[in-house]
Formats: sequence, structure tokens, C-alpha cells
Amino acid sequence: MWGSFSKKTAIKDAKVPPGTRIYAIGDVHGRVDLLQQTISEIDQHRNAYPIANPIEILLGDYVDRGPRSDAVIELLTSRHGHAQIVCLMGNHESYLLDFLKDPTSLSDWQRYGGLDTLMSYGLAPSLNPTPEDQRQLAASLAERLPAHHHDFLMTLPLSFDCGDYFFVHAGVRPGVAFSNQNAQDLLLIREEFLLHQGDFGKIVVHGHTPVSEPEIHDNRINLDTGAFATGRLTCAVFEVDVLFF
Repeated sequence: MWGSFSKKTAIKDAKVPPGTRIYAIGDVHGRVDLLQQTISEIDQHRNAYPIANPIEILLGDYVDRGPRSDAVIELLTSRHGHAQIVCLMGNHESYLLDFLKDPTSLSDWQRYGGLDTLMSYGLAPSLNPTPEDQRQLAASLAERLPAHHHDFLMTLPLSFDCGDYFFVHAGVRPGVAFSNQNAQDLLLIREEFLLHQGDFGKIVVHGHTPVSEPEIHDNRINLDTGAFATGRLTCAVFEVDVLFF
């Protein structure tokens, strides 16, 4: 019945509301080719198996490292007219926004693939940009970044809550209520979250930390399979109490 979404795993008693199906997609990182393919498969699946409330959730990190960050954002902004879609903020989107405000942050951003994003918008950054180069690049990016791309980046939510699942980019700090989590943890946390074996209150669905295969734990699910390097973009389908990859 589920076509390419073939790996079925029961997740304790976790459920989404009746009539709801969630398609959750891991970190894209500039691989618009993989995102296009995934969206096509989602559309085929939705058409073959209609449901009242299908929701698409992307877990952040649309830019950097891969070659077409600009095209990824363009595709996601255009997708809003065809589907109910929730695009979460990732730490790499925050790096882009930081650079527009503070050009000197390029020295950090470029270590995480920021130059690939600049090149996708038609800029030609050097490998060792001077402070003046940084200012000029930030000004040029601000000019070349379409208004709807900027609006998209500025309005990305940090999390999404549905049924027994909590969707976020990196994870949550154990022992802190979802409503009291700070943005830095939601975007960047690793060890304190990944090594925690206790209950978070809901199953946390996240990306941020690349793994070779989607990881399913009692308290969290990791969907980041390193698309920019592996060519594998993971989509998980949540309906009732079953997860499909």
C-alpha cells in the first residue's frame, strides 16, 4: 500500500490525530534534486491514498554545503500554494541571517558551507575574504536575496507540535518543558539530548546530527541522513501509530 515508504515500525503508543498524516523530511542542505524527488513521491502518495489533513514538515537546514541553496528555498516557498507545509528553522538558516546583520560572522559561517550558499546566489566569494570582502558580500547577498526568500527565512518557526510528536531541528534540553526551551538548544544541542534515555514528554523528531540510517529510539527519531554527502534524503510518514520510511 505504501509504495516507497516501505519500512514499518510501531512507535510505542505515539499517535497523530485521526485524519492527519505527517510527512517529515530531514536536512536538505542545498540538494534541490533530492527535495524535488521527495516532493514528487509525497504527491503521488497523497493522490493514491488521500487523507483529510496531510502535513509536510521540514526539519531545517535548507542551505549550505550542497550546490543549490537558492533553489531549495525557492521550491519551499512555492510549495505553500500546493500543500500544508511547515518549514522549521535550522542552525544554517540562522547563520545566513546572522551574516546579513554581521558580515564578520562569515569567518564562522564559511566553515559550515556558507560559501556554497553565497555561490548559489551568484556571488563569487574568495576562500579567505578580507573584512571589506565580507561587507561587500553581505551587501551583495542582501541585494540578490529575493524578498520572498528573506521573508521565508525570517518567519521560520523553531518547532511544531502534533499529537504525541514534537518536531524540531536539533533536539531539546532534557528536563525543560517544551514551552521553555531556548532557541540555541532547539537549533544546536547534541550530546545532552542525544545521550538522554529518559522520556521527553513526547517523541522528539529531529535532524541536525547526520546518521547513516534513520534512528528510532523510544524517545526520539533522527531523520538526518546527510543528504548533501550521501545522496539520501529521508522522509518519514506518521499516521495513527505507525512510521514509514
